[in-house]
Amino acid sequence: MLPKFAAVDPESGEPTGFVKDFVTKGLSRDGHRALRELGVPWASPDRQYGRLVKSLDDTIGFGITTVVEPQNSLDDLELYERARAEGRLRSRTVAALFHPRGTTEEELDAFAAAARRYAGDRLRVGPLKLYIDDVVDPRTAALLEPYTGCGAHRGETFYPAEEFAELLARLDARGFRCFVHATGDRGIRTVLDAVEHARAVNGPRDARHQVVHVECLDPADVPRFAGLGVVACVQPRHCAPEIAGPGQDWAENVGEGRWHKAWPMRSPHEAGAVLAFSSDWNVAEMDPMIGIYTAVTRRPLGGGEPWQPAETVDVATAAYGYTMGSAYANFPQHERGSLTVGKAADFVVLSRDILAVAPERIPGMVAETVVVASGVVHRAGRTY
Repeated sequence: MLPKFAAVDPESGEPTGFVKDFVTKGLSRDGHRALRELGVPWASPDRQYGRLVKSLDDTIGFGITTVVEPQNSLDDLELYERARAEGRLRSRTVAALFHPRGTTEEELDAFAAAARRYAGDRLRVGPLKLYIDDVVDPRTAALLEPYTGCGAHRGETFYPAEEFAELLARLDARGFRCFVHATGDRGIRTVLDAVEHARAVNGPRDARHQVVHVECLDPADVPRFAGLGVVACVQPRHCAPEIAGPGQDWAENVGEGRWHKAWPMRSPHEAGAVLAFSSDWNVAEMDPMIGIYTAVTRRPLGGGEPWQPAETVDVATAAYGYTMGSAYANFPQHERGSLTVGKAADFVVLSRDILAVAPERIPGMVAETVVVASGVVHRAGRTY
């Protein structure tokens, strides 16, 4: 969809308002072109490429051997091609394509063609990114019950439930895998209901659709992840007390009576769900060590009281979420994700034994050596 914006000053050419709504367009360049015509500097291809390669360098420095970029337009793929040609695409990369409401069949055909074109070992395209709701902090996630102190307001879904179920079934029937942003308990339930509908219409398929974020999950829906084969893609750092805990917008908006729903990790894991951990960079720190520390302690980075410690996981489970869990979520679990004979040599040597150190020493651990496809790409602060 095109951006909505106020008028441009006729003399200076400067915008007089602000850009609203999604501006990434799956098939055309109209969204980016509109921003460039507005004079938005970060919309230029060179600025975009500079940000991309800086993030790619940071990624390999943190020991991330496969990166998933969850929201791209088709024209973004040229940036990845350039990075690969210039030797900057050191991590394996999975690029998901943004599917806003109103995406056409023609655009889906273009998405499918891109997935066929970019199906290599180092750069792969294919999943679709959708949104069912927004976020809890500004009270725009979809909740089952009203926000605290907001009367009857409980947020909205971007699609009516029936429409979203039919959409997911159509995408599933075409073989697409969907990453669905869902943070509120009603938003998450809407996605799970849609996957259930898709399975009823199309038959069971090993699609590995993902609910991305899983911030406020009703206990009744915990076992449905495993039952429906849906991956819980969770960003542990988001549940840190200094970000979402008591006194912060997230906790105050849902109210203490629903705090037990916050970023469940242990309960879905024990119910058999696959946890795929990630950072949500650049919303939170890219460093997986910070994510592992938070998943294990649910304490602030500087120490302090844990928040909702019943949903902590042990270090091995957290590390699994960043390795085998994420490999399974993206299908190459037979080729990557663990140090196993016959698998690709993608691994990181950390500065300390993560399974032996006290949890408070996990932040600050660094990737001393990083290997991708048997080649050293980073060592002792130097990226090759």
